[in-house]
Amino acid sequence: MNFQLTEEHQMMQKMVRDFALHECEPTAAERDEEEYFDMAIWHKMAELGLCGIPWPEEYGGAGADYLSYVIAVEELSRVDASIGVTLSAHTSLAGWPVYKFGTEQQKQTYLRAMAEGRSMGAYCLTEPGSGSDAVGMKTTAIMDGDEWVLNGSKIFITNGGHADIYIVFAQTNPALKHKGIAAFIVEKNFPGFSIGKKEKKLGIRSSSTTEVIMQDCRVPKDNLLGQVGEGFKIAMMTLDGGRNGIASQALGIAQGAFEKACAYAKERVQFGKSIGSFQAIQFKLADMATKIEASRLLTYQTAWREDQGIPYGLQSAMSKLFAADTAMEVTIEAVQIFGGNGYTREYPVERYLRDAKITQIYEGTNEIQRLVISGYVLKE
Repeated sequence: MNFQLTEEHQMMQKMVRDFALHECEPTAAERDEEEYFDMAIWHKMAELGLCGIPWPEEYGGAGADYLSYVIAVEELSRVDASIGVTLSAHTSLAGWPVYKFGTEQQKQTYLRAMAEGRSMGAYCLTEPGSGSDAVGMKTTAIMDGDEWVLNGSKIFITNGGHADIYIVFAQTNPALKHKGIAAFIVEKNFPGFSIGKKEKKLGIRSSSTTEVIMQDCRVPKDNLLGQVGEGFKIAMMTLDGGRNGIASQALGIAQGAFEKACAYAKERVQFGKSIGSFQAIQFKLADMATKIEASRLLTYQTAWREDQGIPYGLQSAMSKLFAADTAMEVTIEAVQIFGGNGYTREYPVERYLRDAKITQIYEGTNEIQRLVISGYVLKE
């Protein structure tokens, strides 16, 4: 196996790293403080072709691969996890199901708009009464003439409010349970569709997270994604890729916090020498570096498997679980290395710590990932 990045992957890494350092990092703390998403950054990402990295050129994409995509999410999250998760949700959760299950017309209309960055995408599965229990959703879809009528609400929607295209899951026949669920492509300007409250969060605060509400929301029948009854399968398959997007985000957070901690350990002087010369700090940095590299190998391997058309559900659960736990461990240690300074907003590691926590929760909590992994293991 070749663990060296290709020239194309190295170019992607450098391009996104330069963009993140020059366009995202200077205002990251301010946007976090104000809980403000800057659409100007999104438009610049679109100009660079970052909004459709893995999609074919025939649909407006860059024609690259999934490894290029996870590298991009990692590099963005290395300085600003809010921007990283925006791209992750847009690509893995909104774009992927249209690419995989959409008709040619849907791809040309919706995937192209998302790939070119003219439209931002969002994924609407979670409800107030059904998080991990997706089959328990209450949102309904009833056919009325040539339209579906959707009623219900979804919560914790990443990119909510800023997104133009929403992948919404609804129950067409509750008696059928998961076999009655369908997926729909919903535009934000469809009658009956609205944005509810914006969440005030611990971390990723400059990423918009909102409720979405459907009150007799009318959706053209041509906007059904896949077939009636395929919605649950679409949702679960989408989350397989979404988990690796979160792993990439967690990886970037950990890497960014580690780099800040290393730099601080070299420059901070106590007892007449840098704190990096003390074994206690050296041991922390060694453990951090090792876990980050293991996370990277898991995350990149999952992307590689998807590129090769090899099943990757088990690997995506592993990468998400390990990278998210690593992000929490690394950011906690980074704050510890900074000492009292790390607890203040004058330094960025407290933001990295707050941002890291969500990676253990969304796209299925890490407890869910352990269930997924054990399910694969016990089948062998």
